[in-house]
Amino acid sequence: MRPRIHPVDIAIAAIVLVLGQLEAWAGIGAMTMPGPDWARGLAYGLAAVLLVFRRARPLAVLTAVAIVLLAEFALAGAPEGYALLLAPLVAIYTVGRWVAMPTSLWGILVGTVLWAGWAWTDPLNTTLEDRLFALVWLAPWVIAWLVGALVRTTATLREQRRAERAARESRAIAEERNRIARELHDVVGHGLSVMTVQAAAVRRRLRPDQATERTALEAVEAVGRESLAEMRRLVGVLRTDEAASREPPPGLGTVGRVADRVTAAGLPVTVTTTGAARDLPIALDIAAFRVVQEGLTNAMRHATGATRVDVDVDFGDRALSLRVRDDGVGPIDTGGFGAGLTGLRERVTLHEGDLSFGPGPDGGCELRAELPWPAA
Repeated sequence: MRPRIHPVDIAIAAIVLVLGQLEAWAGIGAMTMPGPDWARGLAYGLAAVLLVFRRARPLAVLTAVAIVLLAEFALAGAPEGYALLLAPLVAIYTVGRWVAMPTSLWGILVGTVLWAGWAWTDPLNTTLEDRLFALVWLAPWVIAWLVGALVRTTATLREQRRAERAARESRAIAEERNRIARELHDVVGHGLSVMTVQAAAVRRRLRPDQATERTALEAVEAVGRESLAEMRRLVGVLRTDEAASREPPPGLGTVGRVADRVTAAGLPVTVTTTGAARDLPIALDIAAFRVVQEGLTNAMRHATGATRVDVDVDFGDRALSLRVRDDGVGPIDTGGFGAGLTGLRERVTLHEGDLSFGPGPDGGCELRAELPWPAA
């Protein structure tokens, strides 16, 4: 929402007021000054003061400015001077800047009426030819409206692009969360299935006199089956590819297959592992795989002229560090993430990690991720 009174508007009004009074009383910038000085000074002063409210009511302010000046023209005759242009110039620009089409066209109409009133009341315009030649005085007001309309259109397009980008990021986050939910279903479902089978196996080994233990294990089996069925029902709506549920969850152990596919596609990939490798929690393992997968996908799609991709996996003391870098020239937008990286950032954030993307130290693009080890 636009502020009703803006400090910039007060400053502009003050400048227009001072210039108008200098012209009205001292003749600075004036060419002809028919009528009394006080009439011009009053008209210029009122028109300048009205500009304070130009953002709150652009059309109303322009109309009021036109009425004030037309009244002065009718009573004392139209002067010729640069100060006469200023207040209408600012008001017409404001209409073009802040009023949407087609209402904004009223600014041109009001400006034309004001020009016609000035042209027909100027004592120097004695013939129709003189009045038509005075059309040149309308040009600055038309240009001001066009500039205002251009600024408004540019700002609107910028806001639309910002909204579209935010919508894309929201969709990417939602899609990534859905994928995380599907993967969680697979991981937890596998664990519940194992627990249920093991509970059933132990129950079958119980002696006839272990009724209490048998009842407890039967309860564990029942709860496990019910939980698994409920989870499948709730998460099943997120799964679009049932075949995917039968595949083992991805992890760092499957990075080699992805690297081989990228290499086969013509972009050599080298995977380097440092540090003491350790078994990762399933969710963290999947997140690490997704980081590498996204880095290789970006290199394939955007790294123009790349001849290699290096994947570094470092099992550090405090975190798992991942880096995917290429030697190409790709579109790097460090001011924000694309859809894929936005979703990946959501996944990394779930593990309290950090994700960054930008130019590499030796050129090319580099995707970096730090995934802290879970607390013991």
